[in-house]
Amino acid sequence: MIANYHTHTWRCMHAEGTEREYVERAIEGGLKILGFSDHTPMPYANGYVSNVKMRLNQLEGYVDTVLNLKKEYEKDIEIHLGLEVEYYPKYFKELLHITGQYPIEYFLLAQHFLGNEIDDVYSGDETQDPKILERYCLQCREAMLTGCFTYFAHPDLLHFTGDPAVYDHWMRGLCEDAKKAGLPLEINFLGIGGHRHYPNPAFWKIVGEVGNPVIFGSDAHEPDKVWNPAALKKGEEIVKENGLYLLDTTELVNPAGTLL
Repeated sequence: MIANYHTHTWRCMHAEGTEREYVERAIEGGLKILGFSDHTPMPYANGYVSNVKMRLNQLEGYVDTVLNLKKEYEKDIEIHLGLEVEYYPKYFKELLHITGQYPIEYFLLAQHFLGNEIDDVYSGDETQDPKILERYCLQCREAMLTGCFTYFAHPDLLHFTGDPAVYDHWMRGLCEDAKKAGLPLEINFLGIGGHRHYPNPAFWKIVGEVGNPVIFGSDAHEPDKVWNPAALKKGEEIVKENGLYLLDTTELVNPAGTLL
C-alpha cells in the first residue's frame, strides 16, 4: 500500500490527533501519497448543525492546515486536499459552490445517510427493507452521474440483512453503475479494524464478478490507523479471494471542474 486518500481530522468531532501526526504515521508506514478527506461541512437549512462533520466556518482552517503540511513535507510525501462527501441533492449544488472557493482536489463519495442527515435513514442501520436498499443504490447512482467524485468509500455500508437475491440485484446494479462511471470502490480499513458489518463478503464477491477496480482506504480517525498492517493483510485477503483488480493509486477528479 503506497497511497491512502481517506484520512480525517479532529474537526469532524469523532477523530483525534493532529494532522501532523497523521502525516508522520503515513511516512513511518512507507506511504508515498496521503490524502486528507475530512467529513465535509454541509450548508444545511434552518441552522441545523451536524455533530459528525466540520462546521462551515472551519473549512478555511482545514484547507490552510493541509496546504501548509503539503509544502512542509513535500520532499517526504505527496499530500492532497480532499473531502468525504454525501450526495444530498437538496444541498449539493450549493456545496459545490462553497467548496469551489478553495483548492479542494477531490471528493470521496460516502453515502452515510439516505435523503439527508437531518431527517432520514442512516445507511449503517440494519434493515431488511428492500426499499431502503433500492433508495441507497439509486441515490448513489445519481451521485456517480454528477462526475464529481474520485472514488466510492465503503460502498457496502448499507446494512441489508434481507433476501440475498434482492441484495445481489441492487448491489450488482450499483457495481455496474460504478464501473460505467469509472469510480473505484474502496475496501474500508475502518470497517475491518472495527469488526463492523463491512466489508461485506457478498458485496465483494459481486465486485469480483463485475470487474470493478478497487482501492484500499484507511478511513483513519486516529493517527496510528493511517498505516494499519493488520487491516491491510485482511484487505489483501479480500482482493485475493475475489480476484479483484487493485489500484495502488487513482487519478483525482477535481469537483470544481464539474460545477452544476
